[in-house]
Amino acid sequence: MADAKTKRRDPFKNFRFRAKFAGGTEYILGVSKVTGFKRSTEVIKHRAGGDPATSYKLPGRTEYDPITLERGVTTDKAFEQWANSVWSFTNASGGLESSLKNFRRDLIVDVFNEAGQKVLSYQVFNAWVSEWQPVSDLDANANAVAIQHIKVENEGWVREDLPEPTEVGFTDPA
Repeated sequence: MADAKTKRRDPFKNFRFRAKFAGGTEYILGVSKVTGFKRSTEVIKHRAGGDPATSYKLPGRTEYDPITLERGVTTDKAFEQWANSVWSFTNASGGLESSLKNFRRDLIVDVFNEAGQKVLSYQVFNAWVSEWQPVSDLDANANAVAIQHIKVENEGWVREDLPEPTEVGFTDPA
């Protein structure tokens, strides 16, 4: 029997994931790609007056890259409604408008193992749509799915601590 030190841990597949709005119970239909989980911290160099040859590095401001979500075009309007909450071409009086009510939303991206157990979960804070493409290029000579995407700005993300998944169907070779 293998002990905890020799337990094999296979990496998770990158195609078993779902995205939803925080507080919601249903996942956003058809999300096929999520990119941009990246955090960068500026480096501040400091040099002491008595040591002109050496500089010290300190952490500065942290920035979070925009996250892009893509999915096949369907009749579901979740992306469009969210994008329109930031900017809408017309309002009731016929003019341009920016609606700032509820345009920021928290997102949750869940990753699942091959047994369908949730193994990773990231919560994205105060996300809002900065770019909206309702349909990809349409080409009568192509054989592809029409894709829509949104790019969301955010104020950071955290990984939720989840319990270690149980091993379904695992047999110990020893």
